[in-house]
Amino acid sequence: MDLLRRKEDSGGRVLVLAVVFGWYLGSVSCFGQNLDSELTFLLQAGKSECFFQTAIKNGTMEVEYQVISGAGMDVDFTIISPEGLHLIFESRRSDGVHVVEPTVEGDYEICFDNSFSRFSEKMVFFEILIEGQAGDVTGDEEWPGLEEPDGSLLEYKLDDIRESMDSLHKRLERSRQMQTVLRAFEARDRNLLEDNLWRVSFWSCASVLVMLCVALTQVYTVRKLFDDKRRVCS
Repeated sequence: MDLLRRKEDSGGRVLVLAVVFGWYLGSVSCFGQNLDSELTFLLQAGKSECFFQTAIKNGTMEVEYQVISGAGMDVDFTIISPEGLHLIFESRRSDGVHVVEPTVEGDYEICFDNSFSRFSEKMVFFEILIEGQAGDVTGDEEWPGLEEPDGSLLEYKLDDIRESMDSLHKRLERSRQMQTVLRAFEARDRNLLEDNLWRVSFWSCASVLVMLCVALTQVYTVRKLFDDKRRVCS
């Protein structure tokens, strides 16, 4: 009897785990495919780099970029539509946030240009946020097999759960994006402080060397003034 009870308990646990795992997979897949992207890359001196982002019709695309390190902390920024139109152009900026709304279906071209700098390379971070994604689904398709003919109360509760999960998912994504942007700001400030530290250290050492040279020159000059080698005849 004990062996039979143990088998029944283990079978019940496996069934509960299977149900929970299936619910988890369904809740994850209901959010659709995430098209948001972020990248940090090194832009060589005198060159430009372009990236392509696919967008859907009547959506929203937000692009944020920052120059993390490099002399001048600036680049040229351009967004080109799938039709070849220059939607946004900025010259020698260190950061910026731009929203394209509504978008058209196709590939948008996002370019960073460092051709004006002949010697200094730049470290650039940018993030692309896409809203109104084609992979997002709404309605009863998110929860297949959970409808009942006369379960109006169940339908209301499912709507509440769906709305709460969507809201939580959006807030978590926004928190993650803000943390990524803050890390980029932190990296940029750290690089700037390290550059300033190197400059301060270099010019401090140079000032000390100049002061030592001046002191030695003054001592030598004063000693020369009192060094009289002329002979005195008596």
